[in-house]
Amino acid sequence: MNKPMIAAAVLGLAMAAPAFAQSADAGPWQVRLRAVHLNSDNGDSTGLGLSINDKTIPEVDISYFFTPHIAAELVLTIPQKHDLRAGGATVGTLRHLPPTLTAQYHFNPGGSVRPYVGAGVNYTRFSSVHLPPGVDIDRSSFGGALQVGVDIPLPYKNLVLNFDIKKLWLGTDVKVAGAKVGQFDVDPVLFGVGLGWRF
Repeated sequence: MNKPMIAAAVLGLAMAAPAFAQSADAGPWQVRLRAVHLNSDNGDSTGLGLSINDKTIPEVDISYFFTPHIAAELVLTIPQKHDLRAGGATVGTLRHLPPTLTAQYHFNPGGSVRPYVGAGVNYTRFSSVHLPPGVDIDRSSFGGALQVGVDIPLPYKNLVLNFDIKKLWLGTDVKVAGAKVGQFDVDPVLFGVGLGWRF
């Protein structure tokens, strides 16, 4: 996915967005549905040249606004299947599920463009791991998460257009014959676009 094109689209929509007012009966909850492109960093200290494939995935998040500026967001998806490659050749498959919880600060609540920033933690569970005999990975991982995004109100009841970018620190130890040989850091950047509903 072309990062300059994403930035240009966000800027263009923000400049063109009319000043739609948030309905007075909007509650503290917000749900967003996004299409997210997962772009993996693929850092590898094992010397095996490990990497997973990038892909576009569905995502849903649930936010609760404690104040007009402060919110907490829980980001969810379904377990995602990836090919694991070593030196470019596929050597196995795995699934990972990375629920993420962030605390957010929202700028300009009630405005026609509502940017926000967030920081938090992700927990990743690896499952359906199929690797060559004697090779294994740790099944769980905790890591940090950073986020920046913008909500643009639409001319429908409490709906917003959302653009969101997240950086996750997500890695696992790699073992051969039970001994750790290094760490594989997926550390993806996720580019998302979707719709949100405040209620």
